[in-house]
Amino acid sequence: MEFQHEPNRIFNEQDGKLLAEVTFPDIDDQSYVIDKTYVDDSLRGQGVAAQLIKAVVDQARAEGKTLEPLCTYARHAFDTHPEYADVLRPTPEA
Repeated sequence: MEFQHEPNRIFNEQDGKLLAEVTFPDIDDQSYVIDKTYVDDSLRGQGVAAQLIKAVVDQARAEGKTLEPLCTYARHAFDTHPEYADVLRPTPEA
């Protein structure tokens, strides 16, 4: 699937209808938080959400930034893809 890129957003829209989207606002100059992953029902089960997360990971790597997975899908993706560990934002010590 081809994605469009905007600051803090990667998405696919066709004929004015949003079909897939991941948003990742800045936490600070070095980090983003993945706060929403959306896939239209017509595309569920086709790996589109995984493609969105991979696109954010690739962007973070290219920019030298880290990611904090906040939404449920992003947390699951980071838990099941150890290859994303290099862009995982360190948890602050309490």
